[in-house]
Amino acid sequence: MAYSCNILLGRITKASGYEGAVTIKLERSFIENIPQMESVFLEIDGRPVPFFIEETVYTGGEILRVKFTDYNTAEKVNEFKGCNVFLTKLGEENDQPGAFMEITGYKVVTESGDVVGHIKEIIQNPGQWLLNIISPENKEILIPLHEDLIISLDDSNKVLVMSIPEGLTGIN
Repeated sequence: MAYSCNILLGRITKASGYEGAVTIKLERSFIENIPQMESVFLEIDGRPVPFFIEETVYTGGEILRVKFTDYNTAEKVNEFKGCNVFLTKLGEENDQPGAFMEITGYKVVTESGDVVGHIKEIIQNPGQWLLNIISPENKEILIPLHEDLIISLDDSNKVLVMSIPEGLTGIN
């Protein structure tokens, strides 16, 4: 299981029902876009703790109901109220531009073949994910990570081709 604590799914708001499920208020980027999950990390006392998922129920909006394996009562999950919930791994659907995947280290190029740089990290701001790219001149460049800007992704060569609006790389 790859640990990706930089991808915040949401925050536990309360226990849900009597069977040990919790209610998670989702981050904006996950509303209507729930990834397939087998496990998550809960941030407990500042440390990531893995939990396996038995069941998820999403009925729309910003609320996701999750039942963790081996947690069968509301009393067991009440202590998790307020905990941040992080994804343990990024999505498996590598052919979809909007899928979540580990792209740190990938080379970013424009449609015309110009090298923008290599992805240092993915930054999740509220409502907007950013690629922190290190240019060939060793300059940091922030580019929005949005499926509309992604042209193609080549996992075998670790290349992300993007349609970057003119002037965007110069404002960083």
